[in-house]
Amino acid sequence: MDDLQIPPGPGAPRGLRVPAGELSERFSHASGPGGQGVNTTDSRVQLSLDLATTSALNSLQRERALARLADRVAGTVLTIDAAEHRSQRRNRTAARQRMAGLLRAAVAPPVPRHPTRPTHGSRLRRLEAKRRRAEVKRNRSRPPTP
Repeated sequence: MDDLQIPPGPGAPRGLRVPAGELSERFSHASGPGGQGVNTTDSRVQLSLDLATTSALNSLQRERALARLADRVAGTVLTIDAAEHRSQRRNRTAARQRMAGLLRAAVAPPVPRHPTRPTHGSRLRRLEAKRRRAEVKRNRSRPPTP
């Protein structure tokens, strides 16, 4: 297995290279299409990478990746399953591509939000809601005595 190369992008201007020794591959029977061979070949691939210990990420990239992928990691290990192809080789390639895409997106810096002006309609709705609320509060007061 070769090193996983991730092309340059935001957050990784020179790209990333995950050493092959840090990637862990497991194979198992895949469900779905495959004919007679589906029960005998281990075509499903599970590709795992421990984000906390990998040498491919610097501390800022590691922090971003762990925060952005928090719902996808178990502890600090990111695992990708690939079983959409019949052959193990194609599933290995698919898993590596998916891992590269996830890591590339995870290390990208957050896009700054540029605030926009409120629309005319939203301003009118806000003012109308304030008037209604003021009316409700005014109606709670005691009526003036004659």
